[in-house]
Amino acid sequence: MLYLQSHHLRQLKEKGVIWEFSFLELEGVIQEFFALQGKSERIKNFPYPRQFATLNHFFMWLFVLLLPLALVPQFAEIGSELITKSPLIGKLFVWFTVPFYVIVAWIFHTMERIGRTGENPFEGTANDVPISTIARGIEIDHRENLGESGEDIPEQFAVKHHTQF
Repeated sequence: MLYLQSHHLRQLKEKGVIWEFSFLELEGVIQEFFALQGKSERIKNFPYPRQFATLNHFFMWLFVLLLPLALVPQFAEIGSELITKSPLIGKLFVWFTVPFYVIVAWIFHTMERIGRTGENPFEGTANDVPISTIARGIEIDHRENLGESGEDIPEQFAVKHHTQF
């Protein structure tokens, strides 16, 4: 489309419809669009470093597996301090480690999974950037600004399963 616009501008300049300075300014805008398109394509096609994702996954599991070794002594110490005030709670306080550990481990595991699903935000999955919907919205706006009739303007993509694509 940008090539067609550039070719059309050149024809208008040759026919004398637009002034040389206007032609140069519009060509500059088209060149900027080419640059932005190239940048967008590089962002989409840039490979996500797998080392980061692999190390993140490894460190999360290391943390989750070593966490009980840190929690049990701390909860036992708190229980021994409570035993003078409340003997039953003091004796059983170490068992509060289990629900506390489950909550903390679940949070870290969930955060790691969210990070993994966000690695490639342009692949069209439910959690990705809705590029097609954004592009269609821009197309609709441009066509409306050009004065096209309502029947020529496409509809926005339908939301499927509460997800835009």
